[in-house]
Amino acid sequence: MAKMADKRRVLAFDDIDSTNAEARRLAEAHEAGPLWIIAARQHQGRGRRGRSWETGEGNLAATYLFVTAKAPAEAAQVSFVAALAVADLAAAYVPAGLVALKWPNDPLIGGRKTAGILVESGSLGPEGLWLAVGCGVNLARAPTDSNRPVTALADHMTGPPPPPRAALEILAEAMDRWRLVWEREGFASIAGAWTARAYGLGEPCVAHLTTESVRGVAEGLDTDGALRLRLEDGSVRRITAGDVFF
Repeated sequence: MAKMADKRRVLAFDDIDSTNAEARRLAEAHEAGPLWIIAARQHQGRGRRGRSWETGEGNLAATYLFVTAKAPAEAAQVSFVAALAVADLAAAYVPAGLVALKWPNDPLIGGRKTAGILVESGSLGPEGLWLAVGCGVNLARAPTDSNRPVTALADHMTGPPPPPRAALEILAEAMDRWRLVWEREGFASIAGAWTARAYGLGEPCVAHLTTESVRGVAEGLDTDGALRLRLEDGSVRRITAGDVFF
């Protein structure tokens, strides 16, 4: 059953296929937002590149739906905006020095992934684009079947982790703040804040792309958010999509 909160527009479900799927349905039914969709359980949660995303009990599954006039390529920068917001959420409960961001938008605590971000969009014609920014955050527990190092906020806290609704309030406030920076100051300010929390810059890494793997040293963000990778021959390769491992 869905419930609508009064103060901040939040649509809450006990159980749903995925909050991003609900955002798409609402957008296609002409819901413009801004609106947060939250669920206690997802049974078809998704991550980047078609991966499944497990939402364990006590964790946060939320999607922010809104409309933008930005062009699609520029609108995709919202994944960095969301990463900063999730980092602020994590830093509200664990030591800030443990919180980092791995390209393109993996929030880490102590070098382990603690959240996933999935951005989807669609055209509204002359009205612009709808954007669904999905944020899955491990508050109480990390998944047990992950193929990469994962953690939860609770693993780094002496007290109990925040309940999902309390975490959502912090996340939503941070999203509003960073979205305003993005819209007023442009991506350069977002890139600077992201770089200040970046994990692995200046270190060797391998980028797994769709058809190849590329090794180099991560130098930082390009002006559009692509990762600049310095290869062994001294050239720079722009990585626009893929998974990076240090």
